[in-house]
Amino acid sequence: MKLPLIEQTYLSAKTPFEKSEIVILGCPYDGSASFRPGARFAPQAIRRASWGIETYSPYFRKDLSRLLIHDMGDLELPPGEKEFSMGLIQKAIRMILEAKKIPISLGGDHLITLPIIEEIIQSNPELSIIQMDAHTDLREDYLGERLSHSTVMKRVKPLLKKGRLFQIGVRSGTEEEFEEAAKMNSIVSLGNPSFRSMLAYLKHKPVYITLDLDVFDPGFLPGVGTPEPGGLSFREFISLLKRLRSLRVIGFDLVELTPDYDPSQISSVNASVILREMILALCT
Repeated sequence: MKLPLIEQTYLSAKTPFEKSEIVILGCPYDGSASFRPGARFAPQAIRRASWGIETYSPYFRKDLSRLLIHDMGDLELPPGEKEFSMGLIQKAIRMILEAKKIPISLGGDHLITLPIIEEIIQSNPELSIIQMDAHTDLREDYLGERLSHSTVMKRVKPLLKKGRLFQIGVRSGTEEEFEEAAKMNSIVSLGNPSFRSMLAYLKHKPVYITLDLDVFDPGFLPGVGTPEPGGLSFREFISLLKRLRSLRVIGFDLVELTPDYDPSQISSVNASVILREMILALCT
């Protein structure tokens, strides 16, 4: 008799790795958190919250259970070992890409995006990045540290060709960061001609999306490392996803959930729903 045991995976992501087309990887690293740590607990919180939501999206009229998704679980990342942890993340992404599957990474703080891009760019030199974030993340260093969630886009930028970074939802940063973003013309406003120009430019090009959950208004999703008022609503996000569906997205990450700062667990549930919508909108 086969007992109905609960599997520790995200929703219906139970396809064996070999047969899957999409792979979820937990990267529980928060060693560069500058304000509220705890993002290392996010991947498991998102999985647990997913057990209370549906696989079907009424927004995209699609069902996760019809997709071939494998949940690898979480990497075991040694606390305090930043460069070693980044190396493990890059190695895991290499394994997923060599198997020709779409990588979806769950942070962890935003620094995990750096090793992911360092690996993806090797096989996709024309890569463009859409960063959904409250913060510019363009600092040269944070308290003398060059590898930080506050500097991640500064480290990623040299890997990309000119004009390949697009930032949506940014509303916080230093004066110098905003000056640099202005020189790059990287900040894109929803509903403005810059957004339509971005979509036209990215058509048929490989695109990676990095989503820092503080892009949302903290009234909707308060459990993040560095909350910032004035962010996206859920409905605005769904509208945004519908416009991004035409792009060739080759992977994405979801970072900076700090579940313990929201004892109601609503942030974890919302993050789990956001993940569902991103998969159905961008990977099908």
